[in-house]
Amino acid sequence: MPQYSPQGLRMLPTGVKHLLILNLLLFAAAYIFQYSLHIDLDKWLALYYVASDSFRPWQYITYMFMHANFEHIFFNMFALWMFGAILENLWGTRRFLIFYLLCGIGAGVFHSIVTGLTAAPVLHAINNYAANPSPDALMQIYNDHFQNIINPRWITEVTNAWHSGVDGNFGIETTSALMDVYNTRIIGVPTVGASGAIYGILLAFGMMFPNERIYLYFLFPIRAKWFVIGYAAIELVTGILTTNDGIAHFAHLGGMLVALILILLWRKKHSL
Repeated sequence: MPQYSPQGLRMLPTGVKHLLILNLLLFAAAYIFQYSLHIDLDKWLALYYVASDSFRPWQYITYMFMHANFEHIFFNMFALWMFGAILENLWGTRRFLIFYLLCGIGAGVFHSIVTGLTAAPVLHAINNYAANPSPDALMQIYNDHFQNIINPRWITEVTNAWHSGVDGNFGIETTSALMDVYNTRIIGVPTVGASGAIYGILLAFGMMFPNERIYLYFLFPIRAKWFVIGYAAIELVTGILTTNDGIAHFAHLGGMLVALILILLWRKKHSL
């Protein structure tokens, strides 16, 4: 494995430097626009699901330059500098930037596909409920799809009123409420962050330098290949078992998948 040192190498090569600047500028701009001008840049630049009214095609690129908070951007940019600089010094700026952007775009596409697969059964259940609404059907759809999203108190109040025979268009009202939740909390949640591209960089580092030691919390050494495999496993398990935690786990995996494909293709052409 090649050994790298600052001598003869750039600690902040051109591509990484420009990505850092762009991310930091947009983070500052989003904060200024939000709190000074009351304009939410996420409405235009974050990634929305394709069925959402807020979706725009350019969001597959712009979303990776937006971040939710300081912690989010700090760790992404730290990883970009730490691992990305080594890869850019190895590959060159052009190839590194192509790799970074393709991993980010691929992560967004993969996330959209997973969101669609997740959202389709919910929409199907809502349509079935709208055709035959009842208190029991409402409780069933809540248990199946909305348990972690809708306040259970609302469900209890509606079903109790419905059972008591109080006049009201409960079928229409509850269907409308479920659709509102579907549009805002399931397909209407924006995705932001460079994490998909960063996970692609992590995988690339693990493949190019599998035995390089990475120090967890700056204390515990672990070889890069095991570090990457561990992160991928955690994302996969967490993505399957956890819902509505605000983290696009499958976007991270999508970035790693694109990275794997690109590196294998480049190796096949004997250019890596």
